[in-house]
Amino acid sequence: MTTEATGQASAHAPRTNDAATPGPGLPSPVEEVHDDRGVPPTPTHSTEVLTAAGDLLRSLAAPVRIAIVLQLRDSARCVHELVEALGVAQPLISQHLRVLKATGVVYGERHGREVMYRLVDDHLAHIVVDAVSHAQEHL
Repeated sequence: MTTEATGQASAHAPRTNDAATPGPGLPSPVEEVHDDRGVPPTPTHSTEVLTAAGDLLRSLAAPVRIAIVLQLRDSARCVHELVEALGVAQPLISQHLRVLKATGVVYGERHGREVMYRLVDDHLAHIVVDAVSHAQEHL
């Protein structure tokens, strides 16, 4: 943007895209607003989305649930496989799986007498792996 008096760019004016200035009676181009460092603002999210994200993060906030997600990132597992791998009692594994199912982190598919648990998607594994890596770096 330019100031009327000098014709020079104002230091405090928002940056705009390089689209040409429209003629009289035409709509203005959409401005891309950036901060002083040239970084676009963080998009805002609805309260509903932020609440869902908080619920998801809370569901991952237990060490056993983190371990379950790490186990499931490579392949589906049934409860007894998780019990063996993690050395945790079956009722506790089942309780944590219920929490993870309720928040949409895992889902179960029945195969005969067993239920095979899988991650809903890879995003969740990335969150957990990044958190574990971060914790290892800072111990």
